[in-house]
Amino acid sequence: MDLSAYRALWRTPGVFALLTAAVVARIPVIASLVPMAFLAKDAAGNFGWAGVVAGAYSVGMAVGGPVWSRLADRRGGRGVVIATGVAWGVAMAVLALMPSDAYRLMPVISGLAGAFVSPVTSTLRAAWPRIVQGSRLRAVYALDATAAEVLFAIGPMLGALVVSFASPRAGVLTAAVAAGISIWWFGLRQPPAVPHDESKGARLTAPQLLWHRHRLPLIFAFAFSVTAFASVSLGIVAFADAHGNRLIAGALETVWAIGSLAGGILVGALPGRRKSYVWRRTLLVSTGMLVCAFATWSPVSLGIALMLSGCGLAPMVGALYERLGAMTPESVKTETFGWMQSAGMAGGAVGSAVAGVVVEAFGVRYVWVMAAVLTLVAAVTVLRVPPHTPADDPEPVERQAVPQEA
Repeated sequence: MDLSAYRALWRTPGVFALLTAAVVARIPVIASLVPMAFLAKDAAGNFGWAGVVAGAYSVGMAVGGPVWSRLADRRGGRGVVIATGVAWGVAMAVLALMPSDAYRLMPVISGLAGAFVSPVTSTLRAAWPRIVQGSRLRAVYALDATAAEVLFAIGPMLGALVVSFASPRAGVLTAAVAAGISIWWFGLRQPPAVPHDESKGARLTAPQLLWHRHRLPLIFAFAFSVTAFASVSLGIVAFADAHGNRLIAGALETVWAIGSLAGGILVGALPGRRKSYVWRRTLLVSTGMLVCAFATWSPVSLGIALMLSGCGLAPMVGALYERLGAMTPESVKTETFGWMQSAGMAGGAVGSAVAGVVVEAFGVRYVWVMAAVLTLVAAVTVLRVPPHTPADDPEPVERQAVPQEA
């Protein structure tokens, strides 16, 4: 292991402040999902309506993400991030305060809230190449993907705690207020927009941006991977239910996240002296999913398999982020990551739906077979994507500062 990349990141001005602000800004948005589901269930009397409300929210996110990301590339991230953050907070506050007998309006309000989800994630990932380069860039993307695992580990738990000790309304309203403040803080740290050089031609349209021999496969690979991850999450719930103890689901999700955390930190600390192919990391995740399919005879065996397979998740996702950023012009980076997030949202919705059918038709273990196939398809999709190479590294600053002897 080589911790020099992390030490270099620590010394780079603005890196950890930006990452911390992004994590804090995303926590309320993720934490709001659990209270919102319970709010819809309590209003309508069934979880089916909660699914409708959550689906409308996802559709809004998928539609709004690329729009705000493209606007952030053109106008700068600061104004877009802050404006959408405030709008999301207002929409969620309306959802929290509306009377229960108006529950039929919930999908409309939640859809608007989803459409105004602030492009924190896409602006963050577009900003990294402007701040760091070389091995530090690979390390910061791995750290970013690892931080996402932390978010999905603690965000829903925080939302559930507020629901348990207060109420769903209080949970949604708390998330609305916290997001307004934290997203404002993150927005103030946004770098200015990258000016477009008109001498190099017109700004890329959405079809031109997406229809690229490397960008499109990377976005598809991300969508396939998120589809696999969503199916596994539902498979874990079904596994716990089959064993008669729903607490098993929380334990297995946590173990899976811990494995991903460990993998992300380890890969960020590797010296990076060899070429790094995205397809290799994706194939490793596919192998891990297949191992899980043969470990479903007990919670302990599945927990061990999930821990091992999870070690590849953050490194794979970080590599997808890094390669997509490297293959995209500066002036449209935010929009590209916005499309990636929308593809992931669509994949997540499909994964959860299909996994339910697989569980009912074939059994729980075949959810992991499906996930292995999906990640294998993702690996094949990015076979021709160029690797990250050590040659991408700039010469270390310390070495440049030493004068050469005559």
